[in-house]
Amino acid sequence: MTEPGLFVAFEGGEGSGKSTQITLLAQRLRAGGREVVTTFEPGGTVVGAAIRQVLLSRDTQGLAPRAEALLFAADRAQHVDTLVRPALRRGAVVLTDRYMDSSIAYQGAGRELSVDEIRKLSEWATDELLPDLTVLLDVDPVTGLQRAAGETDRLEAEPLQFHNRVRQHFLALAAAEPNRYVVLDAAQPVTEIAEAAHAAVLARVAG
Repeated sequence: MTEPGLFVAFEGGEGSGKSTQITLLAQRLRAGGREVVTTFEPGGTVVGAAIRQVLLSRDTQGLAPRAEALLFAADRAQHVDTLVRPALRRGAVVLTDRYMDSSIAYQGAGRELSVDEIRKLSEWATDELLPDLTVLLDVDPVTGLQRAAGETDRLEAEPLQFHNRVRQHFLALAAAEPNRYVVLDAAQPVTEIAEAAHAAVLARVAG
């Protein structure tokens, strides 16, 4: 079902700068008089915050890949039902840091589960709500992990091969859906990335 608002997902590997770009974009859109809701996965709701603790804690290293995928889907179902769809129905612009393509890339390609099954799980969880635009901030995993240096969460601590698989699958998703995706080089200056993201969103609004 099409909603009157605009739904924009920011995707990318660790250290790609999604939160920074969402903050900058939200500021510009609000300055232009638009209602903007910023959120993130996992954990953008009260229920999601509890799920996030399980998913990202280093204390849950033994979490099975399928259990991980189901928890991400549960978080997403709650996120869409209680936050994303209500905002879109009001006509707001919703900017989310990660959405279902993260599950397809991380749990599908990264964990080497069935990509098709992960996609179907997220589609069911969200009642098939897809973003109007997905901004992929592409970064080499070595660079991204260096940016994210410090205390790492459970997914950040995965080996480089895992993160390489995630990156390659994000790029494959973008290539398969060029009308929905905009791919930006996350190694470029922050201001240049912000201009490109803003232009991409304005094009969707105008369209």
